[in-house]
Amino acid sequence: MATDVMIEAESLSKRFGNVRALDGISFQVKKGEVVGFLGPNGAGKSTTMRILTCFLAPTGGTARVNGIDVFEDPLAVRGAIGYLPQRAPLYTDMGVLEYLKFVAEIRGLDAPVFRKNLGKVIDVCGLAQVLNANIGTLSHGYRQRVGLGQALLHDPQILILDEPTADLDPNEKAEVIRHIQQIGEDRTVLLSTHNLSEVEQACARAIIVSKGKVVADGQLEEIRSRTGSVRYVVGVDEKASEPSFKELEASLGGLKGVKRVSALPQEDSAQLVELAGDQDSDLRADIFRLAVDKGWTLLELHRESQSLDAVFRDLTQGDEALDRGRKTEASAPSKKQSSAEPEKSSDSSNEEQS
Repeated sequence: MATDVMIEAESLSKRFGNVRALDGISFQVKKGEVVGFLGPNGAGKSTTMRILTCFLAPTGGTARVNGIDVFEDPLAVRGAIGYLPQRAPLYTDMGVLEYLKFVAEIRGLDAPVFRKNLGKVIDVCGLAQVLNANIGTLSHGYRQRVGLGQALLHDPQILILDEPTADLDPNEKAEVIRHIQQIGEDRTVLLSTHNLSEVEQACARAIIVSKGKVVADGQLEEIRSRTGSVRYVVGVDEKASEPSFKELEASLGGLKGVKRVSALPQEDSAQLVELAGDQDSDLRADIFRLAVDKGWTLLELHRESQSLDAVFRDLTQGDEALDRGRKTEASAPSKKQSSAEPEKSSDSSNEEQS
């Protein structure tokens, strides 16, 4: 393995009874990268994370973190990473500072190192105003910040974050993403999510999985171009020219190079449609001439690279969530849980089983 590769999965597979959760996943994350790990619910994201963090044994394949085989030396792997599962591993009857001290003791940090690292964690995660509060009284957003703090406390160079913004409100999500952006300036981060806007904000590269397989891996611009299409947005004044969507669809769909026409939410009096066209052509002149011929009043016309959302839909189309339920994974053999990761509360039963 190359020395700059911090996370490596090779042909990872995992079965839960008759259900194949992972089907030969392979990828690498290099030093200093912030990589989004994308996929629909049930695509295999959380299962991959649990294997990489030594909480779940695979059916086949290999994985290394910081050059360490996760099966040969799981304790060394756990010492090298910071891990935030979808539900932060918190003791709600503890205070924030008390909990962070407890985690430091579990990690074997001495007092001077703890004090030094604590200051960084408080600053990066925005915990100053809740440091003396009881965790049980905090909002879900602040609990996620505390969970992020425990993952950073031993100053790891590798962070593995599994749906860190799940169930947060928009303001809380924005704050957590801002913290991840700051953290990613000098660390390697693997961020699992199905929120595409978060990936576009925090990551330069993405890995997309579907049905337990990697279907795309590359820089965001490379992935956007995977479908070989560009996106056009056309807005027509509905009041002035009164074209129906069916008329727009038939007329625009008849232009050479148009692959697909779909409706967008209407804005004021503008009837908006989205076109997918060949990447090597520019249809704007043809669209303008068609509008003139039809007597449409154009309010909007622009061309852009295919959105990540559209590419994601194309790559994962027809992907069905793996519905194996809590009992299936609970019955699967897994490695002993780290003492730094307390047993989840009953809330964890809602966690994505992927």
